[in-house]
Amino acid sequence: MSEDTDLVEDMLRSLSQGHQIPLLTSRPGGLSMSEAYRLSAQITDARTRRGEKPVGRKIGFTNKTIWTDFNVSAPMCGTMYDSTVRPLDGSYQVAARLEPRIEPEIAFRLSAVPQPGMSPKELIACVSDVCAGFEMVQSFFANWAFQAADTVAAFGLHGALLHGPLHPVAAADRKEWVARLAEFRTTLHRNGEVVDEGHASNVLGGGPLVALGYLVDLITREPQIAPLLEGDIITTGTLTRALPVGPGETWHASFDGLPLDPIEVSLV
Repeated sequence: MSEDTDLVEDMLRSLSQGHQIPLLTSRPGGLSMSEAYRLSAQITDARTRRGEKPVGRKIGFTNKTIWTDFNVSAPMCGTMYDSTVRPLDGSYQVAARLEPRIEPEIAFRLSAVPQPGMSPKELIACVSDVCAGFEMVQSFFANWAFQAADTVAAFGLHGALLHGPLHPVAAADRKEWVARLAEFRTTLHRNGEVVDEGHASNVLGGGPLVALGYLVDLITREPQIAPLLEGDIITTGTLTRALPVGPGETWHASFDGLPLDPIEVSLV
């Protein structure tokens, strides 16, 4: 059995059994980002064989204001599945997650595959719908202490994407969407109290479309990452801090400057 196979089985076991593991980067020889993306691709293949369907990507660590909190210096990406992406329906079972945190994000559904080097104006033409959502993230490493490569191999830290209604992007409204997606503000509440605020510029200095462009270019640089597909859901990274959550809490996020309804979830 190869070392890659051993690592893939270790990661899938940690996912199914819900337990944390030692850092992959602490193993002899360490783990580079390219090696981590190779492992991630093998994990996606294994999850697909057992019946999960890839439906899109999460882009992580696009919020530059929290890079020092997590010892990272650039975004990364991971696969999302039909088992992890679903519409918000009022509640979410968070108790089984590993040190769970919540992230209010903007997500896109692709109507066409973006190309490297596209501007926000060109990227919005590849988007059929926009929605707001909560990404529920978790850490397979104790105390959220890791290297960037660890997070790539650990499913991009993705637990679930709970999204609000998909808002169609009409061709006539694309210019307005580009402007709004670069300027909107987010307010995050826990149990009715404001706990954080964010601005579109937190996401790589320019907003969710800039994050989408980064993902397209990253895929070009990292051949282990599978190409995007028409219909993929792309969630573009947290607009606020990634805050710890627990059962009994109700979280609410609003998006001032975007034609999207607020979103809310109760955790059990």
